[in-house]
Amino acid sequence: MLRPALDALKLKLDGKPAAADTVRRKLPVFTNCLRYAVERERLPALPLHKVDWKPPQTDDEVDFRFVPGPALARKLIAAAGAESKRGRHLHAFYGCMYYAAMRPAEVTDLRLSACTLPESGWGELVLSGTTPRVGSAWTDSGESFDSRGLKKRARKATRSVPIPPVLVRMLRDHIKEYGTSEDGRLFRAARGGHLVSDDYGEIWQAARLAVLSESEAATPLAEVPYSLRHACVSFWLVSGVAPAEVARRAGHSIAVLYRFYAKVIHGSQDKTNRRIEDALNEAESDDTDAA
Repeated sequence: MLRPALDALKLKLDGKPAAADTVRRKLPVFTNCLRYAVERERLPALPLHKVDWKPPQTDDEVDFRFVPGPALARKLIAAAGAESKRGRHLHAFYGCMYYAAMRPAEVTDLRLSACTLPESGWGELVLSGTTPRVGSAWTDSGESFDSRGLKKRARKATRSVPIPPVLVRMLRDHIKEYGTSEDGRLFRAARGGHLVSDDYGEIWQAARLAVLSESEAATPLAEVPYSLRHACVSFWLVSGVAPAEVARRAGHSIAVLYRFYAKVIHGSQDKTNRRIEDALNEAESDDTDAA
């Protein structure tokens, strides 16, 4: 019975092949079910090792052909803000993803108490939670959104992200125009509830059509708002920010950063090598002068 169950993980509900990432996401859930069956003595032992089955291979590395550069990212964010009243409300939402490398579920949970927004200079966001949409059947509260900690972090862990003046201004303008929800959230649905992906996804697609050429729009270039997070992380790396600091600000582990952004990190090594070589030459020159 185990092999048909594993093979079913490779399919969508319509019977078509599922994406490799989807299969890899389902497999741990299925494994946990089997572990629970062992715990409840419904199975004598975990049987997975008895079946020669492997999930499909995935290429975790980001395809940077379709990650927007700084100029295009700014145009898309501006177009989204000009799209409609909802787009104007979400203008700073997209800004958080691009200038602070925030995940959508982190932005939907962003509250005024987490923001330090000076009148000039850099500000700071102290992120502590996410509100992913999981469906009311899967939450203790019966609501369709779950309140969780940061991804793969302890429940009370926080992440401090310095933000540039451009994002400080965007958030100050947003708060001045829209205020906050009763619980302090900056971004919310039209009727005051939690934002859903359809909300910011539809505005984003309209912005793509307004900015990209017909041929570009037919490609995965900046296909989803999450592309802004990829654009931010890659921009930090290209700018010379140390990978460890990039990982900290983005909420990645070093291992994940190197797996997803290997090409960008490798590309910046030439710049790092030149700096080291210059420093070595300077030190050698100082030693010669001293002699």
